[in-house]
Amino acid sequence: MEEAVETAIILGNRIEKIVDVGVAGIHRLFAKLDIIRGAKVVIVVAGMEGALASVIGGLVDKPIIAVPTSVGYGANFGGLAALLTMLNSCASGLSVVNIDNGFGAAYNASIINKL
Repeated sequence: MEEAVETAIILGNRIEKIVDVGVAGIHRLFAKLDIIRGAKVVIVVAGMEGALASVIGGLVDKPIIAVPTSVGYGANFGGLAALLTMLNSCASGLSVVNIDNGFGAAYNASIINKL
């Protein structure tokens, strides 16, 4: 997540970093939904099973770039579980970069922001 934040800032984007809004405590996500919906593009970084990207995809009408992470507990298989979940998402407007590729997500988000 920090790689995406720093890259987005270096590329001249205004960002709003929101943390700790996972699916397991979805009430925390709902509390930040107005901020998320106000963005032109959303980068979702998630580990474990990677469901957060699909959940946000069902709640917003903006492009979403999903970044699976290699860290986390449980059987995440180095990010493969999250990657496969994100790739299989039925949420519209969701694209996926490779595991831990915060740079790629921020670079693509920056392009979208400049359209």
